[in-house]
Formats: sequence, C-alpha cells, structure tokens
Amino acid sequence: MTGEVLRARSVTRKFGDFTAVDSMSMTVAPGEVVGLLGANGAGKTTLIRMLLGLLAATEGAVELLGGPPDRTRRARMGYVPQNLGLYRDLTVEENLAFSAEAYGVPVPGVPAELHDARNTLVRELALGSQRQVAFVVALAHEPNVLVLDEPTSGVDALSRARLWDTIRQQADNGVGVLVTTHYMEEAQQCDRLLLMSSGQLVGAGSEDDIIGDTRAVAVHTPEWAQAFAALNDAGIPVILDGRAIRVPDTDPATIDSVLDSAGIAADIRPVRATIEERMLVLARAGAHG
Repeated sequence: MTGEVLRARSVTRKFGDFTAVDSMSMTVAPGEVVGLLGANGAGKTTLIRMLLGLLAATEGAVELLGGPPDRTRRARMGYVPQNLGLYRDLTVEENLAFSAEAYGVPVPGVPAELHDARNTLVRELALGSQRQVAFVVALAHEPNVLVLDEPTSGVDALSRARLWDTIRQQADNGVGVLVTTHYMEEAQQCDRLLLMSSGQLVGAGSEDDIIGDTRAVAVHTPEWAQAFAALNDAGIPVILDGRAIRVPDTDPATIDSVLDSAGIAADIRPVRATIEERMLVLARAGAHG
C-alpha cells in the first residue's frame, strides 16, 4: 500500500468553548509505528476518535486509508481503545466469534497461553489477558492500519514486551500503526513520535527532536525527602526518580538558593532532560499561558 494510512489536516475539535484539539496535522505511513505522546487531557484520544470517524472535526479534515473514514474504510482498520472494546459478559471464544462474524472472516484461534481460559468470561480475566484478547480481535481481519490507545496500560513488563512484539510484527508486514503510551521505553520503540500538549502538536520526530534544548537539574542529597518538600513548597516542578530529584527547565542557582535556605546540602548538576520532563514543561506552560 502506498500513501498514508492516516492523515489529519489542521483538524480542530471544540466542545462548546473548550478546544480539545487545535489545528493538528499528522500522518502515519504503511509499515510505520508512530507514537502519540502527551499528558492526560492533551487531546490524544479526541484526535484518535476523529481519525476513526467516531467524532466529527469542527474544522479541518481527516483521512483513513486515503479517504473519509467511512464504514468501508473502517472495516480495514484494527482498533484497541482504552477500554479494550470487549464484551465483558461474553467468554473469550464468544468475543472472537462475534468479531469474526461482524467482519465476515474466519474465527481466529485462541492463543495457546489463553487456551485454558477460552470459556472464561472476559471480565474474570486478568488485565494482561484481556489486552491479549483485544489484540487478537483487532487483528483477526488483517487490517491495513492499527490504532492502539494505551494498549499496554496496567499490565506487567513481560506482557508489554509480548504485545510490542506483535506491534512490530504488524509494522513489518506493512501495517501502519498509531499508538499512544505513557511508557517512555515503549516510545523509544516507535519509528517516529508526535507530542501533544493542550490540544496542539508541539513536537515531532525522534526523542532528541522532541526534547530539543530543554535541560534539567539532577539533585543528589541524603536529605532527599526534605529537599523534595522544600522545592515543591517553593513552587518548583520537581520529579522524584528513586531517591534522586530531577527538576526540569529551572536555573540551578534557583534550586541551590532554595535548598540553602532550607539548610540542605546537595550535589546539583545540569543534565539532559527526558521526554517526561519536556512534557511537564509544556504542560506547565499551557497551564500558565
């Protein structure tokens, strides 16, 4: 397949006076895994719902597989929403059979690791197993585009790794994939990243492209709890990484002054920011804009 499987052209979505997505443009090509990042409320799910034709754009236009997201094109798309889209009062096999009938395809086999649970109601499965069933349902009709809204949220690291093996396999087969995630180690597995903040696209490209020249300060001190409290009370954006403190986009002299006033000795060093810290900086800028 040539061309983009997903495209947004300056799309905006308003709910009354609130703008959830603001002039957003993006694409996903066949065989490409694009990560859509952003804090809660950034507009990611609203954008996805517009791309899939589940929500009309207030302005702009979206394309699914080269045209409007009509019923025919949506039938060539696989979708795993945040709530998984499964029928919790049906068994695993019943969910697979229902979806296959809807798409007019053969019923997919139950994965070997779920074989013993094939007659179990979905609501009784562990979250990791539910997500695995959702993937099987989404892929049973061999879609050309796969849209995954936080598909690995709340599952263990091994289950996440297995699901990402599936994602990469689909991309290797030419499927275009759009995926949202809060796990930065997953973002690093994407071919390209899009960062949203306050409904707008504020960064695109590689991890380095998105971080840009944003810096952070690493604070190391045995009195890490007291240091965290002092910086937080001073209104400084502070992140706790184990017992290490990181402060994005803040002058080291400001941090030194706050800690000195609190009688806390610390090793303060400028460091490269992370994507999470870049997201925090953008979120704070939006909140104070």
